[in-house]
Amino acid sequence: MNDNNDSLADDVIGDLQSEAVEGDLAVLTADLQRLQAEYINYRKRVERDRAVAHEMAVSAVLTELLPILDDIDRAKEHGELQGGFKSIADQLISVTTRVGLQSFGDAGSSFDPQIHEALMHSTSSEVTEPTATAILQPGYRYKERILRPARVAVADPE
Repeated sequence: MNDNNDSLADDVIGDLQSEAVEGDLAVLTADLQRLQAEYINYRKRVERDRAVAHEMAVSAVLTELLPILDDIDRAKEHGELQGGFKSIADQLISVTTRVGLQSFGDAGSSFDPQIHEALMHSTSSEVTEPTATAILQPGYRYKERILRPARVAVADPE
């Protein structure tokens, strides 16, 4: 009977050890899954931050180029854009467009203070809502970010 008790005791101890090991395994598995999820979230956050930093760097460079693009537009208006300078200007405009710089601002569009900066104001019987009647300087955006609002003359209804 002693052997039977020893065998029973060994079985109970084995079962307890097995349950303890399974409990430890469950805790370690849960810890591993949590760490894996944290790592995946960290990688996503780093990628998102890297994309935002890249977008901000490109925006900063494009903002510095806006006065040059304004000078090119003025030279075109006055017929002074020709020869080698025209080729360089065309290349610069092509590169900024390819990177994602977009010009905006159309005469006759509704005035939107989010994207327009009013430099002149008048009233007119020809409009039914505040309208950008003239684009004095085009606005520029890169992706969803407004780099510079369009500078406009605004007419309100009389």
